[in-house]
Amino acid sequence: MKTVEDYLSGQVLLIDKPLNWTSFQVVNKLRWEIRQAFNLKKIKVGHAGTLDPLATGLLVICTGKMTKQIDTFQGQIKEYTGTFVLGSTTPSFDLETEINKTFTTEHISEDLIHITTKKFIGKTQQFPPVFSALKKDGKRLYEFARAGESVDIPSRTIHISEFEITNIDNLNIDFRVVCSKGTYIRSLANDFGKALNSGAHLSVLRRTKIGDFNIDNSISIESFIKSLTSE
Repeated sequence: MKTVEDYLSGQVLLIDKPLNWTSFQVVNKLRWEIRQAFNLKKIKVGHAGTLDPLATGLLVICTGKMTKQIDTFQGQIKEYTGTFVLGSTTPSFDLETEINKTFTTEHISEDLIHITTKKFIGKTQQFPPVFSALKKDGKRLYEFARAGESVDIPSRTIHISEFEITNIDNLNIDFRVVCSKGTYIRSLANDFGKALNSGAHLSVLRRTKIGDFNIDNSISIESFIKSLTSE
């Protein structure tokens, strides 16, 4: 059983982030629950790597003195699984926004899909989505996007060590990717569609690993709250 001293000295919590929660909301919820359980005025709580609201999966939460390790955890290799939808794009590269363009897919074969993954292995340049929380001139990129303002976004160097197609169901392409910090899977979906001379967007995303941390060892927010009240 964890004590107040345990949380203050530092804990690493592996949380399975639910759909439609922001990473910030998860941190706030857990901080509030820990404070209530132990009658604390304040405690440091942070996460090691943002997940979009439409993504689920592994969120590494650090408490107390372990928050000093957040940068280390953020820099570790990550694994994701999910689904691309071929033949259409959205401004956000995922389902946050409506489909804005459609493309032909008649020329795309299963062999072409598998072969195309090889183009993304290794170091590549990637442009982050304009619908992202990255800042430019002190403003979040999604603020420019939602205001209909254009903005120049510099590319960044990323590294993809593994990229495999796990299932093909008509236009729905299931995948697994192992990649470096700073990789946007939404951008990968968009780039993958372009590489197929078509279009694509991300419909499902789940983070399964961060370094040695595995989603199999994570718990839900509800389970964590129960563990606090049982202590």
